[in-house]
This record gives sequence, structure tokens and C-alpha cells, in this order.
Amino acid sequence: MVTIDYIYLVSNRKVNQISLDYKRPLYYEINWDNRLIGIKGPKGVGKSTLLLQHIKETFTDRSKVLYVSLDNLWFSSNSLMELVEYHYTHGGTHVFLDEVHKYKEWQTALKNIYDDYPDLHIVYTGSSILKLKAGDGDLSRRLRSYEMTGLSFREYLLFEGLLDYPKVSLQEVISNHVSLASDIVSQVKVLKYFGKYLESGYYPFYKEEGDGYLQRVQEVVSQTIDLDVPALEDVEYDTLQKLKKLLMILAVQVPFIPKMNELYNELQTNREQGLKLLSLLEKAKLITMLKSPAKALKNLSAPEKLYLDNTNMMYALSDTVEIGTVRETFFMNQLSVSHEVSLPAKDDFKVDGKFLFEVGGRKKTFNQIKDEPDSFLAVDSLEIGNSNRIPLWLLGFLS
Repeated sequence: MVTIDYIYLVSNRKVNQISLDYKRPLYYEINWDNRLIGIKGPKGVGKSTLLLQHIKETFTDRSKVLYVSLDNLWFSSNSLMELVEYHYTHGGTHVFLDEVHKYKEWQTALKNIYDDYPDLHIVYTGSSILKLKAGDGDLSRRLRSYEMTGLSFREYLLFEGLLDYPKVSLQEVISNHVSLASDIVSQVKVLKYFGKYLESGYYPFYKEEGDGYLQRVQEVVSQTIDLDVPALEDVEYDTLQKLKKLLMILAVQVPFIPKMNELYNELQTNREQGLKLLSLLEKAKLITMLKSPAKALKNLSAPEKLYLDNTNMMYALSDTVEIGTVRETFFMNQLSVSHEVSLPAKDDFKVDGKFLFEVGGRKKTFNQIKDEPDSFLAVDSLEIGNSNRIPLWLLGFLS
């Protein structure tokens, strides 16, 4: 039987075992003094590690802090409120709740904790699908929320101990990419590491997994569909199987230019349900949908192109990976973190409604976009660009 004492034992053990050697940049961006902090993101990007690192570095008196994952067996016969009451009455000041979406009525529970314990600090993590619902348990006015993604190429180089370089803006890249790239390549052979990153550098656990990394990525995908989706959405078993089938169809064919009726037939579903399945996969950070600006304004509309969320997922889910698709997927993954990316009439991508990008290899030419203003080539296998030819890898320094 799992006891409260055991929960504290596990909490301390996890904190003691965590390494402080490397902290994600988000660690320093969070205002840890806020009373209610939410961190959401896909599985495997390091949310739990972030919490444990903060506890280890900040709290000398461990009796004041409790870390617990909400999928702990203890909650099968006990409530979160019971645990918080015990922690608070025994001098606790902070609770760190991991995988909060695994707890039924999590939003109401958090709201009650926040209101009933006015000097208690609460930090929680949850799936990318996590969304606040208006109503009695509305947390939006109380909450400071953060989004966590996988490693950018810039952060991968930092994680490897190869280069500590600040983030750059898209405008800086566009205006000054020759100087930026020259500075960076003078310090590290970026092309040597860019290929490694594209295949196995997005999820921070790549260091601990070694040769088993891609299999672990497969497990992350499977757990997201099997565990996270049903924890947050009212779906049946048949729907979960369709999600898996849909993802595998996309993994083989990305960038998938969907013939939607054929796709619905293969999934044995209708248009409305098919679009909901795609939306669920995108919310779970398993795919990205590229739409024209007009379609992007509609919640449920068919995309013009579909991509897997990141390049590592491509290598994990498909035996055949096409380099052109890898390049486009990298572009989508890195730019969509903080920019609006849509499908223009002629080119590969339109960013923030203004900048046009074609993505390709060293032989890529301007023929397709030569007469378009604010148009650029994002070129692979290129250390330093010139004019409107920007090295593709440099777009990995935006976050």
C-alpha cells in the first residue's frame, strides 16, 4: 500500500538524483515567485526535470516542498486535497504537481487549493493538449503559464557543450545573417552537428538513451495517444486506434498533401470526425498542419499540407526519410514556436503574413520567387549565405 510517507520518500529521492549540470532556458524565464505556475508541453521535453532541478537548487529545507506525479497509485484511493492538507499542516509551503492531467477534475482541484491555501505556492505540468475551461474552476485570472518545446538547434549545441550563443530574432536573421553565421561557424562546425540534431537531437533524453533513442521516441508518441489524449478528451478506444492509423499514414507520406475524402474513407470516418482527429494530433504536438491564411482563420478546416511535429519523429516512425521533407519539417518546427506560418499561393512558407520562404538544398534557385518582395531561400548544407540565401540551420537559433 502506498502511504504518504512513501510519497515524500519518492519526492526526495527524485530530487536527490536529478542533475543540475544543464538547465533548459525556460528555467530562467519562469518567475518562480508566482503563486500558481503552469508548464505544459509534449512528453519527453523535460518538464519533470525542470521542476526537480528548481527544488534541488532552491530548497534547503525539503520539508517545505513536495513533488508528486498525479499518476501515482496513491490517488486511486485518496484525493489531492488530502495530500495538500497534510503537506500544508506539516509546514509545507510549495507543491509541485507533475502530469496534472492524469487527475480527474484537475482544474477544479487546483482552483480549490489556490483559494483554500492562500500562502501555498503551486507549480504544475501537463500535456500540450491541456486547456483551461471557463467555469467554476477557471484558473486563467490566477495562472502564469509557460509552454515548453523540444530542443532548438541552438539549444542542442548548448546542451552538447559546444556553443553558448544567444537567441536571435527573425528580423536579425533576415537583416544580418551573413555576419551571424560567420560568427557562429568560427566557433563550431555547425554542419557536422546539424545532421545529428535532425535525426536525434530534439528530445533532451537522447543523451541517456543512446542507440535506443528512436525507440523511446516511438514510445513517447504511443503514450501520448494512449494516455494523454483519453485523459483530456472524451474519446473511445476506436478513436485512439484511428489516431494511430492516421499518424502512421502521415509518417509514410509527409509532407502529406491530403486528398481529404480518400483519407476519411481509409479511416472509415466522416469529414467532421476526420478534422477533429487531425486537430487532436496537432494539439498533442504530434503533427503540424500548414494552411492558407484564409483557412488558418477557421478552427476546423482541412490543411493543404501536413507534417510530423519534428524531424526526430520522422526518423522514429518511418524507415524511409526524404531529405526535402526533413528540411521543411525543421523549418516548420523551429519557426512555428513564436511565428505564424502559413501556405502562400506560390512558395513553401509565408511567415507572419509577410516573409516568403523557399526551402531546399544548395542548388535551390530563386526562379520561383524572383519577383516577390521579402522573399528568401532557406538553404541546407550551407555554412554562410549571401544576399537572400540564408543557411537553413541558422533558423534554429530563433529559440
